[in-house]
Formats: sequence, C-alpha cells, structure tokens
Amino acid sequence: MEHKGTVELQTERLILRRITEQDVPFAFKNWCNDERVTKFLTWQPHGNIDVTQAVLREWIKEYSRSNFYQWAIVPKDLGEVIGTISVVRVNDEKEQLDMGYCIGYEWWHKGYTSEALKRVIDFLFAEVKPQKIVACHATENPNSGKVMQKAGMQYERTMIGAGHCNKGQIDVVVYSIEK
Repeated sequence: MEHKGTVELQTERLILRRITEQDVPFAFKNWCNDERVTKFLTWQPHGNIDVTQAVLREWIKEYSRSNFYQWAIVPKDLGEVIGTISVVRVNDEKEQLDMGYCIGYEWWHKGYTSEALKRVIDFLFAEVKPQKIVACHATENPNSGKVMQKAGMQYERTMIGAGHCNKGQIDVVVYSIEK
C-alpha cells in the first residue's frame, strides 16, 4: 500500500480533516460524553473534557505517521466537528484496512456517516491502494450496517460472540469492499 496519512477530503456537505485542539469542546459536547453514542463502542463516555482533550492530543501526535488515518467529520453549514471516521487497523501484509466511525446522536439518520465513509473509501482505493476495506458492527446496531451498505460495502459474515463493547460480548456483522 502507498500510505498518505490523513489528508483533507470534501463531499457536497462535509469537510473531512485532521482533528485540532480547537475541536476538543465540540467533540466532548457532540459525541464523546454521550452514552447513546458509545453504547456499541469499546470506550466509555468521557465523563469530563480532560479525557477528550487527552485522546485528541494523542491523535494529533499520530498525524506524523503516514499510515494513521483519523478524520474529523465537519458539516460545511455547521463548521464544527460532529464525529470521526478512521482506519482503526492497518494490515500491510494482507493489504487490508479496517474502518470505524462515530457520530453525534443529533446527526444520526441524516446520511452524514455514509457520505463520509463513501468518500474515505474512494480516497483509500485511489491513493493508498489496499486490496480490501472492512468494517463491522454489533448485530444489535443494524443502522451501522446500513451506513456500510450505502457506502457500497457488501455483507461478508456474522461472527457469534466475536466482539466486545460497552454492552458486553456481542455478535459482530462484517462488511467489506474489494478493489
């Protein structure tokens, strides 16, 4: 693969860009401290803004690596970060990238996440050149699967008891798209 790092991308409604220190209050307010958002994730709601600041500072440091991909999702008409989309696992040997995303509850069911995922997939295939891009969701969270479908990903398999999130051990549905 030809790693490029997190470069700014745009869609009709979104700017996908690197996280900055100025995003901390919006990240905390818009999704990092919301139990509805983190229910199917592996990390707890942050509880206080200091946790959000520490996490975002770590991401900012990682931008120096060419194989680190973490975008802030920013609606052009709002101008503040409402979530993130990232490559959560890079497997250079298999030429595979695993995706993850998180968006604030207020912006669910508005097409922002699938729009962001589609744009990131297009960028990754065109510039980074993996053979395969994968994403998964808890079976109890089918709306996440709808995001994957709208972005062109296909159902691959369901793995019983293969995941863990804030709800405990879960069954995981895997979607993928190949070059």
